[in-house]
Amino acid sequence: MESKYAYIEKQYIGRDYVRIFIRLIMAAFCFAAYVYERDRDNTQDLFLVVGFGIIGVSMLLLFLIQYKIVVDNGSMTLDGLWTTKRVKIDLNSIVDVRKATYSRYFFNNPVYNLHTKGTIRFYSSGKDAVVLTDRDGLEYFIGTQRPNELFLVIKEEMRNLK
Repeated sequence: MESKYAYIEKQYIGRDYVRIFIRLIMAAFCFAAYVYERDRDNTQDLFLVVGFGIIGVSMLLLFLIQYKIVVDNGSMTLDGLWTTKRVKIDLNSIVDVRKATYSRYFFNNPVYNLHTKGTIRFYSSGKDAVVLTDRDGLEYFIGTQRPNELFLVIKEEMRNLK
């Protein structure tokens, strides 16, 4: 069975391990405060509700797509959440493709179409990225869970265009 696209990947907001760990620590604090609360009044119940609320929101975030990467027909399309604009990168204008580390920091905020210092960044989770450089020198940092596969597919699509 042949795929419709050369490459497709979905990046989810809630699947970053650091953010999951932070939410679980907050929920564990709420549950611990619920158990060890000395005064048995309404504040104790509030800790329980907030703890389960954090767990519930965390579970919902696991299924919320931040953006989708599609490579097909000589272009790369990045499609985000409801109010974000679709970004289409024509691979004819790309002069260099390389794999890189997204950032040297341990904590990175998820971003979509962030323009900063001559780069455009797309990131949800992980530490790897594929960097595309266009004719004008603008760099697109695209965070991905499968950098090797995305790199090879982009190279193949660029080779097919020539």
